[in-house]
Amino acid sequence: METSKRLEGIGEYYFSKKLREIDMLNLEGKNIISLGIGSPDQAPHPDVIRILQEESSKPNTHAYQSYKGSAVLRKAMSAWYQRWYGVSLDPDQEILPLAGSKEGILHICMTYVNPGDLVLIPNPGYPTYQSAAKLAGAELAAYELKEENDWMPDFGALSRMIKTKPSTQKKILMFVNYPQMPTGQLPTRKLFEQLLDFARDNQVLLVHDNPYSFILNPSPMSILQVEGAADHAMELNSLSKSHNMAGWRVGMLMAKASHIENILRFKSNMDSGMFLPLQLAAAKALSLPPSWYEGVNAVYQKRKILVEKMLEGLGCTFSKNQAGLFVWAKVPSGISDGYEWSDLLLYKANVFITPGGIFGSAGQSYVRVSLCASEEKIQESLERMKQAGFIKSSQHV
Repeated sequence: METSKRLEGIGEYYFSKKLREIDMLNLEGKNIISLGIGSPDQAPHPDVIRILQEESSKPNTHAYQSYKGSAVLRKAMSAWYQRWYGVSLDPDQEILPLAGSKEGILHICMTYVNPGDLVLIPNPGYPTYQSAAKLAGAELAAYELKEENDWMPDFGALSRMIKTKPSTQKKILMFVNYPQMPTGQLPTRKLFEQLLDFARDNQVLLVHDNPYSFILNPSPMSILQVEGAADHAMELNSLSKSHNMAGWRVGMLMAKASHIENILRFKSNMDSGMFLPLQLAAAKALSLPPSWYEGVNAVYQKRKILVEKMLEGLGCTFSKNQAGLFVWAKVPSGISDGYEWSDLLLYKANVFITPGGIFGSAGQSYVRVSLCASEEKIQESLERMKQAGFIKSSQHV
């Protein structure tokens, strides 16, 4: 039987294929060190794990759950947004818990995008924006982000892109993501205001994906902090990075009540709600004090210093003002693109870093290095690169 037409142009996720290759190399005894994926290697807070264990042992916590999520979790999400972003949200009408924010990206596209509608995606940007929009039948337009513009949109180019859209395209949806992945660019209040002005003037629905705002960033921001933002934007967030809970699959959507109701119409036909003990443990995670985030970031800061030394030794250039779980760097001169550089390091030094081209054409000359590996593994990666001749032994790294 042939696959459906909606899968045309949708390839297997890059990391899915590459990790299989790395598994094969490991079977050959290569012992690859992966600095590719942003999956936190630290554990959640002990109290979060304790809540999961205690609630799981109760006989009355194993039933199907509300499609809207537990009221306890929604209230915790609301309190978290108020405490850290200064944003007031009605937990009953303006918050929808998700099985990870990646799920929300597809839910939003399937709820609002008809075949032929226009979806604007960042280049470079998270590949799931593109695949989810394609699955919904959208026409895609990539808006390029450039290093010389601090990886922020060119609003003149965006306006021209909108004006040239076919008249048959009735709706426009735009994905944005700051702190930006993969570039680590931090947002500014002015940027959020410009994005909302653009959305209002052009009848665009903005979807701001915000999972990295607590990592190596002392001032977390939400686009919903701007007055009137909910009229033109919704925001996705996640506990994956901020609370070391990537495998738990706990995310959230914040939007005005009508958007939540619409998306719930789709979501409620796809799942039956999250395991209640998991939701109660997530609520505990959202109540953690500032010392939790400080401790998490202290670990990442030490790793970042090592990664920066490694990249300097390799001859890469990069900004030191990046947030998030990665360091985004330009490949050294003499290297054609990030794919070549990634493969050279993989096959000759047994270290995997991510080629920037998987995030779009604007990332071709870059690589992304994850901070989700121990200091010992990063140091070992550096030594392997020295032994393979990529870093001169005389360099102070």
